[in-house]
Amino acid sequence: MANSSGAESRRLHDADINATAWRRWGPYLSDRQWGGVREDYSAGGDAWSYFTHDHARSRAYRWGEDGIAGFSDDRQLLCLAVAMWNGNDPILKERYFGLTNGEGNHGEDVKEYWFHVDGTPTHSYMRMVYKYPQRAFPYNDLVATNRQRDRRAFEYELLDTGIFAEDRYFDVTVEYAKDGPEDVLARITVANRGPDPAMLRLLPTVWFRNTWSWDEGAARPGLREENGAIRIDHPELGERWWQCLGDHPLIFTENETNNERLFGGANRTPYVKDAFDRYVVHGEKEAVNPERVGTKAAADVAMEIPPGGESIIRVRLGRERGSADAADFDAIMEARRQEADQFYADLLQPGLGEAERKITRQAMAGLLWSKQYYEYDVERWLAEHGQDTLGASTLRNGDWYHLSASDVFSMPDTWEYPWFAAWDLAFQAVAIAGVDLGFAKKQIDLLLSRRYLHPNGQIPAYEWNFGDVNPPVHAWATYLIYEVDKARNGRADHAWLEGTFHKLAKNFMWWVNRKDVDGRNIFQGGFLGLDNIGVFDRSAPLPTGGHLDQADGTAWMALYAQTMLQMALELSVTDPVYLEQAQTYFEHFAWISVAVNHVAAGEGMWDEEDGFFYDLLRLPDGSARRLKVRSMVGLLPLAAATVYEPRLTEHRPELVKGVQEFADRHPAVRALIGPGLAPGPHGERLLALFEQNRLRRILARLLDEEEFLSPYGIRSLSKHHAEHPFEFRVGEQVYGVTYQPAESDSGMFGGNSNWRGPVWFPVNALMIRALLNLYVGYGDSFTVQCPTGSGVHMTLFEVAREISDRLTRIFVPDEHGNRPCYGGQPIFASEHWKDLILFAEYFHGDNGAGLGAAHQTGWTGLVALFPNLFAGLSGQELLDNGMAGVLRREPDEEDRHEGRV
Repeated sequence: MANSSGAESRRLHDADINATAWRRWGPYLSDRQWGGVREDYSAGGDAWSYFTHDHARSRAYRWGEDGIAGFSDDRQLLCLAVAMWNGNDPILKERYFGLTNGEGNHGEDVKEYWFHVDGTPTHSYMRMVYKYPQRAFPYNDLVATNRQRDRRAFEYELLDTGIFAEDRYFDVTVEYAKDGPEDVLARITVANRGPDPAMLRLLPTVWFRNTWSWDEGAARPGLREENGAIRIDHPELGERWWQCLGDHPLIFTENETNNERLFGGANRTPYVKDAFDRYVVHGEKEAVNPERVGTKAAADVAMEIPPGGESIIRVRLGRERGSADAADFDAIMEARRQEADQFYADLLQPGLGEAERKITRQAMAGLLWSKQYYEYDVERWLAEHGQDTLGASTLRNGDWYHLSASDVFSMPDTWEYPWFAAWDLAFQAVAIAGVDLGFAKKQIDLLLSRRYLHPNGQIPAYEWNFGDVNPPVHAWATYLIYEVDKARNGRADHAWLEGTFHKLAKNFMWWVNRKDVDGRNIFQGGFLGLDNIGVFDRSAPLPTGGHLDQADGTAWMALYAQTMLQMALELSVTDPVYLEQAQTYFEHFAWISVAVNHVAAGEGMWDEEDGFFYDLLRLPDGSARRLKVRSMVGLLPLAAATVYEPRLTEHRPELVKGVQEFADRHPAVRALIGPGLAPGPHGERLLALFEQNRLRRILARLLDEEEFLSPYGIRSLSKHHAEHPFEFRVGEQVYGVTYQPAESDSGMFGGNSNWRGPVWFPVNALMIRALLNLYVGYGDSFTVQCPTGSGVHMTLFEVAREISDRLTRIFVPDEHGNRPCYGGQPIFASEHWKDLILFAEYFHGDNGAGLGAAHQTGWTGLVALFPNLFAGLSGQELLDNGMAGVLRREPDEEDRHEGRV
């Protein structure tokens, strides 16, 4: 990616170098706050049932806020959002609706349509679109119909209700722009897509997160009308002004729970959180405060829009009262939009096609809109449940009482998953590094800081169970972000790499000490993010007794060791003390490699007959059995392939000597990885968990369209299991795995168990990375058939590009405007939908349709990297410059001529 000197790049520089608060305000408000662990104070721990959507409009949140198209400061003290009413709905639309985990036949699922269209990393410009129906929203129908469907049926979606028939809906487009770090403008454009005039009440809303009800004596902020604007007084934010341009009534209430409605108790004040719903929908004029003061306020804008027409509302928040002139307002908005255009023009490679440019930009927009404020003081949360944190806690996360979160995170999703997940976050940080290196580095820092990392070295997994085990991909993400940073800025941030390295070393040893049951360099990570891809629930005691030697857990650790070696070598450039640690991590990898490939008595993970890696079930009687499921579990050893640049090894004779002496002392090591120790044609050295013959056999399955190679990427489970299910009998119980291209038919991990066939981006990204590394190691002379049996031979570079193209194809419209991600639904190819893209959680293994969480741009946002990486890149360029060199690609003459540099 080329460097840029545009306005947005200067803002990023000011934020990172001069600490200018350009990131203080952003889209940090969740689309859903209810249903999470933090807000669950029930006796039984049923978060989904305890804080319902019905309660959300009336109950003040404890730890966070939500709203439509929300914006807030980075501590979520003051919030902005949009509410609306179409004259027919039973409630005011203040937040998106969806099903809880127990209501959906495939788990939790949002039942609304909104799209993150654009955004810049400092949030100087953001745009999103919400499709709001003009008919009454079918809340009860969506719940009842989905409850009637079993796991084998499709989900009943909002489109299926017919509510969008005749285009009777509004496009509500919300744009934010900044005229300075503390001056935020919001423009709301409402377009009537229907055939008749339509009424809408629009409520641009401003409110404080309730930080006073749980803290006796806490200072109370306030909102007050003064001369048609709202004066904001907050003990930390100070004085600010909120203004809705035009002559619109202002209404006020308090952001406090309506105890009378929900629990039959007394309210502290008659003006409570659901006042606007009662005032607008039910006509209760007494619900709002006639004194025009409170902690929640809105402009009440009534509009009637003709068919095909639109209406625009403008709102401004700043330290001073802003201009009331619409032309000045729009000029600022247009300037920020143009700067966003320039920012992405500078970032994207010139060889990228127009469709791919739109995909990349919207994927990045989704990532930027998914930055969310997250607060969770576990010790306090436990205490509020009556738990003594110094004793044994029976509540979830009871042994994570040190964790104290109050930060902005990149989250997988703003509705289904409005909390950080450790391994998701690593992939999200890699993707977001493409536009915001400072924020990406901060994300890695957060997880490894004292407030998050467990004293024993474990990284917190996710809110529902911090003590679960996620794949250790954080070292890989750290080093890649470090290389991108060095390429972009022309300097190495050794201080950041060094600080991160030491924290990762602590986590690495946690894995070695806790997850290698027998001390054999074989790892048993449990869940590891793969849900029910295996025969058993790998986080629970096995029905057979014994334990699993996990091919994926061991592969993750091999990659971890390779990356720590890479980091130690890089740090040794300025400090030779790291050579000893480099030697240590090489030896860790060497022993893992030997253990993975051990085949004595048929007990190894490698199956010579099938040419594949499998989990190994070790039974209490000492026997072992391979669980012959061809899945991503057995492909992940491919990911542990890393190339080391000549500059990191050629001037380290003592390390080269130490490595060679170690291999010579241990014949098993020498036989397995000895060939990789010799420098390649360009001086590079390759470490992998397999030699060439095994690599060919793995690739033959990976690239077989009747197994893993889908038209849309790599499946998580081989299609072979559609005709040949795997079964394992324990007594009278039969455990099985079959290929399902879409949603799983198993409830092993609740309603949304899903990895038995679909395509998902994180592991595909690792496969592409591995293939590029292997290409650098083996060069053009190593070719394979792709697809298997096609007679078409490709280098591994060409294979990597082919997989990238297939993944990108999920979002590319065909000649009729249909994108595979929408599963053939014609509305998405129609006029006002065709340029809007959703980045789902995972994708149908055969047709590419989006499945799972509809807005999980978090890890699917990786698609923003693939087409831009390969645009104009040749295999020869990769061989000449190596993996790190590709990140530092110089702009070509066309770039220079057109002034893109």
